[in-house]
Amino acid sequence: MVLAHGEIYAEQLGWSTEFEAMVAAIVAEYAAGHDPAREGAWIAEVDGERAGCVSLVADEEPGTARLRILLVTPTARGLGVGSLLVGTCLDLARKAGYERVTLWTVAGLDSARRIYEAAGFRLVREEPQHRFGHEVIGQTWTLALR
Repeated sequence: MVLAHGEIYAEQLGWSTEFEAMVAAIVAEYAAGHDPAREGAWIAEVDGERAGCVSLVADEEPGTARLRILLVTPTARGLGVGSLLVGTCLDLARKAGYERVTLWTVAGLDSARRIYEAAGFRLVREEPQHRFGHEVIGQTWTLALR
């Protein structure tokens, strides 16, 4: 799914390989060691083909989980895959006893924003940044679980 992230975001948004490298680092950190009772990663399939992915990891802030690397492939968009993946993360977060879930994204990813809003996330911070070869508006979203 690292390659899928890189290819999709390069093609659709013109993002540099910096984005693919960031996703690879996130996946490598998860693979190097995680607590399966409190953290997870999922790959969705539709008709036997990879359709998306997401992960949930413990944040540095106590009581907080971080939703990471949500991706739905173009052919699977509109099928509910993104909502299912986010819902799976939130189920684990609640079961693990987290108080909140946060995520970082950029403005303009409207389909993802709709998924986050439907799940109850609220935008708490925006800041201009130079990332992935472009000027973007970084966004932090949070969902209180308690």
